[in-house]
Amino acid sequence: MLLIYTHKITPRVKYVFKQICTRILGVPVSFTTVIEEFIAHDSLKMSYTRQPLSNEIFVRSNELLFEQGLSDIDITVLPWEDTKCFFPTGDKSAVPFDIFAASFYLISRYEEYLPHLKDEFGRYTAEESLAYKNNFLDQPVVDIWAYKFKAILQATYPDFSFPEQKYTVIPVIDVPMAYEYKLKGIMRTVGGTFKDFFTFKFRRLYERYSVLTGFKRDPLDNYKYIINKQKASKYKFVFFFLLGDFSTYDKNINPQKQKFISLIKHIADYCKIGIKTSFFALTNLDLLKEEKTRMEGIINNAIVGSRHSFSKVNLPESYRNLVELEIPEDYTMGYVNHLGFRAGTCTPFLFYDVDFEVQTPLKIVPYQALDFAFLKYHSLLDKQQSLKRLIKSIKNVNGTFVPVFHNYTFNKQERWKHFKTLFNIILDVKKK
Repeated sequence: MLLIYTHKITPRVKYVFKQICTRILGVPVSFTTVIEEFIAHDSLKMSYTRQPLSNEIFVRSNELLFEQGLSDIDITVLPWEDTKCFFPTGDKSAVPFDIFAASFYLISRYEEYLPHLKDEFGRYTAEESLAYKNNFLDQPVVDIWAYKFKAILQATYPDFSFPEQKYTVIPVIDVPMAYEYKLKGIMRTVGGTFKDFFTFKFRRLYERYSVLTGFKRDPLDNYKYIINKQKASKYKFVFFFLLGDFSTYDKNINPQKQKFISLIKHIADYCKIGIKTSFFALTNLDLLKEEKTRMEGIINNAIVGSRHSFSKVNLPESYRNLVELEIPEDYTMGYVNHLGFRAGTCTPFLFYDVDFEVQTPLKIVPYQALDFAFLKYHSLLDKQQSLKRLIKSIKNVNGTFVPVFHNYTFNKQERWKHFKTLFNIILDVKKK
């Protein structure tokens, strides 16, 4: 156990030290404000305060972890060996930056509480973030800092046996629309037919009726391929199905249709199941509760978690609603158009409500790669290289890689031509 001496034990201090030391490094932590207790401790220990007590491992504390609420923080990002950091500490400190305050700033998503510009869907964008502006979005900096801290502990306590963490993958399959043409009902099929005809989309019209008459497979029906991949993989896939009502933003199958229900039940035999929260349920607790109840009624089990429509997270409201409904995990923390680490980490963490200064039970499982983000790389080689760089950065810190693919990603459209290859690289990274 690592004992931490500090002049004040705050919720922020406990939260971030447990994330870095316990969840990332696997070392349990305890805290004290009593100097005698600290001196008597005969195993790993450090002080996190303004001045060192003696010759112990000392990290000079920034005030951020001892404050309450939000303030406009002036941050200067500086280079640090192979990475970057902020909140410099001075000569006496064992590390040149307060990695604990910096980590709290990133994983609490402090900056997303502050005023910022949103995109057309009301989302926080990568371009607004400290990581993007300072060119470290492509690094899991919180995990990198944690391992630098581990090296200091190992050098000071060479006899201590640190647990080995392991790289893992959680492949996410997002299903905003289960089928392109099937199970849409007469009105939607007739409307789609007229739309195809009057917009001269005759190839689509032909495809529609080839599917409806059973001569072709629906272009979004790639479930057999995905299930076969699951059967051969050591990693457990997580499916998110949209069960919201038809709207401007959400156009899935009616959740009452028996064949749609059968599809979800079939997938649940092999994979974990969560809900893809509909666009209007993001701000409507009653709608979200209804969608959660629908899914749990279908799978006869608790859902693994949720993923928001359009990858939209508005802090803190989005996560407070999940906490209220006791949804255990969220898989929305990432960027649509950029590969990388929105919260600066590839280790799941608990949502900390900065307004209420409380750690919640909601586990945030950040994703680092959405299929759309690969579309900006034009060649297969570019896509592969960017993916392998991302995987390497996560493997270096024994993190959790969470890629998000959609059911339509595996169809035969030209834009998704090479995505099965990318998926295979993810599932078997030894084939580099």
